[in-house]
Order: sequence, then structure tokens, then C-alpha cells
Amino acid sequence: MLDPKRIREAPDAVKAGARKKRIPADALVDRFIELDEKRRKLAFERDELKANQNRAGKDMARLQGEERDKLRKEMGALSARAKELDAELQVLETEIEGCLLRIPNLPDPEVPEGASDKENVEVRKWGEPPRFDFAPRDHIQLGEALDLVDFRRAAQLAGSRNYILKNEGALLELAVLRFALDELVKKGFAPMIVPTLVNREPLVGTAYFPGGEEQAYACEKDGLYLIGTSEVPVTAFHTDEMLEESQLPRLYAGYSACYRREAGAAGKDTKGLYRIHQFSKVEQVVVCKADEAESKQFHQFILANSEELLQKLGLPYRVVNVCGGDLGGPQIQKFDIETWMPSRGGYGETHSASRFYDYQARRLNLRYRDAQGKARFCHTLNNTAVASPRILIPILENYQQADGSVTIPEALRPYLGGRSRIAPR
Repeated sequence: MLDPKRIREAPDAVKAGARKKRIPADALVDRFIELDEKRRKLAFERDELKANQNRAGKDMARLQGEERDKLRKEMGALSARAKELDAELQVLETEIEGCLLRIPNLPDPEVPEGASDKENVEVRKWGEPPRFDFAPRDHIQLGEALDLVDFRRAAQLAGSRNYILKNEGALLELAVLRFALDELVKKGFAPMIVPTLVNREPLVGTAYFPGGEEQAYACEKDGLYLIGTSEVPVTAFHTDEMLEESQLPRLYAGYSACYRREAGAAGKDTKGLYRIHQFSKVEQVVVCKADEAESKQFHQFILANSEELLQKLGLPYRVVNVCGGDLGGPQIQKFDIETWMPSRGGYGETHSASRFYDYQARRLNLRYRDAQGKARFCHTLNNTAVASPRILIPILENYQQADGSVTIPEALRPYLGGRSRIAPR
């Protein structure tokens, strides 16, 4: 959440930032200002009452008779009013927190204007899309012909937007995930395998809730939710902790299965591996000190890590600066990497690198003590290292050969026993 002081001091800037994101927030900001002013007045009255109670308590010891009885009645009235104020303040605090949880983060000035992903701004490209001298197949045709994937049986087992990877398809997914994890460990990231079922609090803390409940699978009997990314448990790992500045930055590589309902995606990418309910992902998470320049450096660092992985896999891609309308509530700025997918005739999103400053840390109460001994909220960032099976789309399609085989990227061969190709059976 935003620092309440920032909302009080610059409500118009907060409203303008929300408008840039195409998120209605004027009423929320106004309501917060109103409630916050009321809270401060009530808190002042309550504190005055408690001060009077303390003074009266001291006077009680030296009074006798009628004066003592009179003061006791006055103290009873003060106590009753103080309890009323505490109850009113509790109600106010709950509504104020509800406002704060829904007021979006302010976008960086570098975030381009725009209403949808169609207006994201290309930053750079790498690699040349392949030119085939034969009629290329899409990943569905390749996967079924090479016996790597089964959509029909998966649908029988679990419904639409599901799949079964098998044979070299299963091994290829494990290879690319392990490759990404190994590359991040070389760069100083601590690997983590995290729970995929979490309480509501980590989802609120990372700003997926409130607002994203329709995308999550809920296990209502147990009060748990399936995560859509390991960002949730990894970023929430230090909830309610006070770190020391010397312990920062913390670099984590979280591996997990991920689940998304894809609510609202009816009719979009219904076939194949692009938009499915379950997938696996290795996620980069950075927790660093509250320094905007350092946060920006780490943003470029985690973005470069993913680019390097794609370059080692030999997959053409482009980086886009995500526009305001496609940015989402909690992000300051986001860069997407889109990898070339021949069957789409263009680039498809495979990575999202996000910067939050202290927006998530305030919700998680994730703090550190700086060199001067002052408690401050950390900054957080994250980015996909690799997500599969979506990444299998460009691997299969870009590396397909005229004879129906698929060449295995050189970087993945050590994870597949040195095998260099997947051939038709």
C-alpha cells in the first residue's frame, strides 16, 4: 500500500496515477482523506481522555468523602467515553485499511500512456525469427506428432485448458526449469521450493487480494488458496520481520507449481499451452533497501537475467515497457519480455519484470533497520526466470526441422543426457 502520508499530502497526484493505470480511485482517495481526518480527531480526543484519566487517578489517592465519590463518577464517565472512542476508531481503522488496500501504486514517469497491451512500447529486440523453407507446424501439431503432449486425455481428467506432458515433453520442461534455476544460483540467488497452498494474508500482502480473487483457486474448507506464482510465498517469506541493512539485498529463486483460473479469458488462446490452468515457474524475487536508484538497478538486473536465459536458449524476443492501462495496481513499472512464437506470427509474453518500491512491504510489514538505526520498509521486485509449458511453445516451434524433428537447444542438452534432437517415433 501507499504511505498514508503521501496520500494526505498529494491526493491529486495519487488520483492522476490511478487514472494513468485506468483504475478508478478518486472516490477511494477522497474517502480515505475523510476517514483519516475523522480518525485523527477521535484519536486526539481519546488520548486527551486517557490523560485526564491518569491525572484523576493520581488525585483519587488524596481525596476523601464526597469529593472522592464525585471524582469516581467523573472517571467512570471518562472511561465509558474512552471505550466508545476505541470502538469507533476500530471501525474506522478497518475501513481505512480497506481503502489503502485498493488505492493503486503510483506509476513511474517512464511508464508510457496507453489503455491496453497494444500500446506497450518496444524497448529492444534480440535475435531474428527463423525462416522456414517448409510449412511449419504449431506446437500442438509438433507435440502430438512427437508424442510429447496429450490434450484429449487431460481434458477427460481435468477439463479444458489442461494438458499432460510426457516422454521428452516432460523431460524438456524439467530441463528448462532446472537450467533457469542453475543459472540464477550462479548469480547469487538462493533457491527455494515453496508451498503452493497459502493463507489469504500472503496474497493480500503481495497485492493479489483484494481484487484478484476471481483468478485464484480457493480451498474454502481449509481457508487456503492455490498460488498463481511463487512470488507470493517468497516475497512474504520475511513478513513481520525486521532485517538489518547488512542482510540486504536478499535474492531468491522460487520454484513452484502455479494455478490460475483464467477468469475472464473465455475464448482467448483456448488451444494449446499458452493459457492454461496449471504450470511451473522459476521466479526471481529481490528484497532490497528503500533506495529508488538501487531498486531501478535491480529491476534492470532481473530483466537482464531473463534475457540472458533466452539468449542462451537461442530464442528471439523483444522487451516492452508496459503502458499504464496494462500495468496493474501494485506495480511502479513493469517490463515484459515477449518471445517469438511462429504459430502466432509474432511475439507472445513469457516474462514480466515488476518493481514495487515499498508497496508490498508495507502490506507485509517487511522492514529493515538502516545504518542510522531507523526502521524502514524494504523495496521488492520480481521477474519470471522461466515459466513452462509456455516456454515450450517457442522452443518447439523455433527449433522444428523439415523432417518433423525438433532440435534441442544446446543449453538444455546436458539436462537431457546429451540428446540433441527429438525425432518422430
